[in-house]
Amino acid sequence: MYLKHFYDSLTLNKIINLEKTNNMCDIGSGAGFPGVVIKIFFPNLIVTLVDSIEKRTKFLNLVIKEIDLKDIIVVKQRAEIFGNINREKYEVVTARAVAKLNILAELCLPITKIDGYFIAMKANCDEEIELSKEAVEKLGGKIIKAEKFLLPFENSTRTLIKIVKNRKTLTIYPRKFEKIKEKPL
Repeated sequence: MYLKHFYDSLTLNKIINLEKTNNMCDIGSGAGFPGVVIKIFFPNLIVTLVDSIEKRTKFLNLVIKEIDLKDIIVVKQRAEIFGNINREKYEVVTARAVAKLNILAELCLPITKIDGYFIAMKANCDEEIELSKEAVEKLGGKIIKAEKFLLPFENSTRTLIKIVKNRKTLTIYPRKFEKIKEKPL
């Protein structure tokens, strides 16, 4: 539990200085990894957790209340709807084990500020990175780093993919999820 969830969540700090970041959005938060863990260790951050499943968002709100976290909100909404409402709002956007990178880019880059970063937290994904470069560029981003490492003791591969947002994302993105899934960029 500690390595696969808590430690893994904190590896985000390997690729970006979260102490110098004002706000962050975690898409597909699930049980709060990495968003809640990041908030605990970086109380300076204003964190938004987005998940479409009510059971998860109720759990997240309960955790936040129980451990008395401030400046963290939970939004129960589909990522593509959230993305159309919150364009270019977050300095750092992250998603951990949610979808393939080309799909994640369409969900996450629209809400990333220009000169901000979308950081995908994946397992071993060399081919996936290569296949998503065009999609990332079409959405206004550029992959600038992919840091691969092993989790201690268990030695499972992790990859942090750092994407800088260098121009506005066209307002046609994100599309409805059915379209994204049917015809990914």
